[in-house]
Amino acid sequence: MTITLEHPASTATVGDLMKHPELQISDDVMVDTAMDILQSSGADHLLVRDEDGRCTGLLTRLHLAPFQARSWYTERTPVRDVVLDRAPFATPGMPADTAAAAMRSRGLHVWPVVDHDGHAIGILSL
Repeated sequence: MTITLEHPASTATVGDLMKHPELQISDDVMVDTAMDILQSSGADHLLVRDEDGRCTGLLTRLHLAPFQARSWYTERTPVRDVVLDRAPFATPGMPADTAAAAMRSRGLHVWPVVDHDGHAIGILSL
């Protein structure tokens, strides 16, 4: 998998290639609600943010697989307690080729892009 660049690799940045983050949830949302959001939206991932609005990670269907049985546990488990991909995240000024290499080495297909305050401003996809 590679990132398709419209600009020469030496000048393209993450900011040039990122997309607007579509779905975000608070880290205090319960797992069963997060599963419902993913199911109803057809999305593969949700950005997770803390009470200050800062990005804390990316939640995927794979992260929620252990909770598919929908027991009382999923109704009482907040997303913040789920093991998911957390920082470091990409920044808009990061070279695209560096970001692609980092994503491959971490096994990521999607990576949050954050501003200098840690707020999610985009998503980078391989």
